[in-house]
Amino acid sequence: MSELKEKKCQVCEGGTPALSTQEAQKLLEQVPGWHIREDGKALLREFQFKGFYRTMAFVNALAWIANQENHHPDFSVGYNYCHVLFTTHAADGLTENDFICAAKVNALLE
Repeated sequence: MSELKEKKCQVCEGGTPALSTQEAQKLLEQVPGWHIREDGKALLREFQFKGFYRTMAFVNALAWIANQENHHPDFSVGYNYCHVLFTTHAADGLTENDFICAAKVNALLE
């Protein structure tokens, strides 16, 4: 099995099934620092930075990944933090795409 960060997001359309709780938990092991929201429908992580410039550099890199994968997160940004939330609206929950993007975001900080 290839690493998540090496995979490419697949197009999701209405009717795409969400991952089961067990499938999501297994993929979660591959994206350290992330957690699944209580309702099981989103993947979340908070990033902390030393200052505004580093935060904005991260946000720009995050936007580039999202556009490359055509899978866009919700995020909130402040002076030294960025909260990121991935979900697949077409599935009304989590798909492998969410974990692929999370792995690519993690790779920014390696």
